[in-house]
Amino acid sequence: MSFKNLFRKKSANVVLQEGSDLEHSGLSKVLTVRDLTFFGIAAIIGGGTFSAIGNACFSGGPAVILLYVICAIACGFTAMCYAEFAARVPVSGSAYTYAYVSFGELFAWIIGWALLMEYSIGNIYIAFSWSGYFTNLLDGFGLHLPEWLTINYTAAHRAFTENAAGEGMLAWTNAPQIGGLHIIFDLPAVMINIMITALVYVGTKESRNFSNLMVMIKLAVVVLVIIVGAFYIDIENWTPFMPNGFGGVMAGVSAVFFAYIGFDAVSTLAEEAKNPQRDLPRGMIYSLVVCTAVYIILALVLTGMVSYTLLGVSDPLAEIFALKGVKWMLFIVSIAAVVAMTSVMLVFQMGQPRIWMTMSRDGLLPKRFSKIHPKYKTPGFATIITGLVVGLPMFFTDENFILDFTSIGTLFAFVLVCGGVLLLPSQSAEEKTATEATKGKFRLPYINAKFSFPLIIITTFSFLIFKYPAFFVDAFMFTSDNFGGKLPMIGFFIVCIVMTVLSFLKNLSLIPVLGLVSCCYLLTGMAASNWIWFSIWLAVGLVVYFLYSRNHSKLATK
Repeated sequence: MSFKNLFRKKSANVVLQEGSDLEHSGLSKVLTVRDLTFFGIAAIIGGGTFSAIGNACFSGGPAVILLYVICAIACGFTAMCYAEFAARVPVSGSAYTYAYVSFGELFAWIIGWALLMEYSIGNIYIAFSWSGYFTNLLDGFGLHLPEWLTINYTAAHRAFTENAAGEGMLAWTNAPQIGGLHIIFDLPAVMINIMITALVYVGTKESRNFSNLMVMIKLAVVVLVIIVGAFYIDIENWTPFMPNGFGGVMAGVSAVFFAYIGFDAVSTLAEEAKNPQRDLPRGMIYSLVVCTAVYIILALVLTGMVSYTLLGVSDPLAEIFALKGVKWMLFIVSIAAVVAMTSVMLVFQMGQPRIWMTMSRDGLLPKRFSKIHPKYKTPGFATIITGLVVGLPMFFTDENFILDFTSIGTLFAFVLVCGGVLLLPSQSAEEKTATEATKGKFRLPYINAKFSFPLIIITTFSFLIFKYPAFFVDAFMFTSDNFGGKLPMIGFFIVCIVMTVLSFLKNLSLIPVLGLVSCCYLLTGMAASNWIWFSIWLAVGLVVYFLYSRNHSKLATK
């Protein structure tokens, strides 16, 4: 097969025709714009709110709100690009389908492989966080599970090797053994994965009703946390505002960006939306706006109630009320966390099977992944496999590795989505007719980046050079020890230069250009070890593609 065939593309019209064929998809169209917005909120407000926000505040101090704003801007630009794709190609598959239309098959496979990190691997972190709050809730009722059933094996083994007192050491010491192997696993995390998989298997309508209820509960509790916490704010805790400098703020990029992961999961539900071309974009943007406001206010309350140095824990919302002696809030926060993270797992567990379903339709995965259950109208086989992909790694990995791994994969997908919009062909006559016939269909506003983007880059860099010269000195100060760590920042500057030139020469659209550049900047905050593991993951994916998917692709026979 020639090199050119690796980038063979699918026509947007063909993809649209395949997705709109009810006999072909067999999925139930039951979701409204309210349901999609609630699914977005359900996916976003979860582990990032009740767990990861603590580490972000610990790293950046009160100034972490700047990082939330930066991530919101990057996600906002990206959401508009997703919305453009969702309106033009309203079918399941999310960024995978969009990449197939704009970049071609090889990049589509890479994106599909990267999204596995966001939806499935990301759910492992959520399950671990859910287990922590659920265990605390059981303790409040006087029910105590043994430590070896409430922690993952990796964390317990690390505690033993480092001789660190606490839950990990107790688990390792008290765990039963079989042939010298310590039996340690997170039972609540495993059980919630089984329950969510079963619910998603049963049907979209049932999942929708359950998700909407959980969203209302957790939003009510988050508002309660903000209101009650406001009475305990001491403005002295907001000084210094940026205790660890801007580097400390950016060090929390994995935790903060993880808090935003989820709005794009709405796009995987395209074939179950009643009016996807109108409602999918609205659902993504509405959910992103609501959650951004919640995050900024919540971060201010947390850092105002106690010193940022006390927030580096896995359950920060519970910790602040424990420190303030507000015991009745501990119980409410634990319930809210369990509800919130259950809804996140639900949405992610719905998203992954639908991506695999779409890839299977294209021949890149075996046909069983696209088989629809005759009774429940869901991709049953793909749902079960997703449950296994989430559940099995729980026995040999930990939450810290999963957090970074998930964030870098999602950002990578976001970069390609923004770039894909720039490569989309102009609307055909048929698409323009469909646009006019679809009331309220989203259209990404075109703002010529020919002069605006170069002006933004020149102004921003000039400001940083004169106001913060140390930023550029640090970026280009190389030693034998830090060269690898500087590569992401070097790559970012190269991207800025290339996009400036292309914007001027090609009259690119400003919004996707800003989305691409802002997501690339967030990638510079990832550690070198994250890049190494991500590269290994992509390499494995490429092996699978060349051994199976390339030859079984439907486009290979055309």
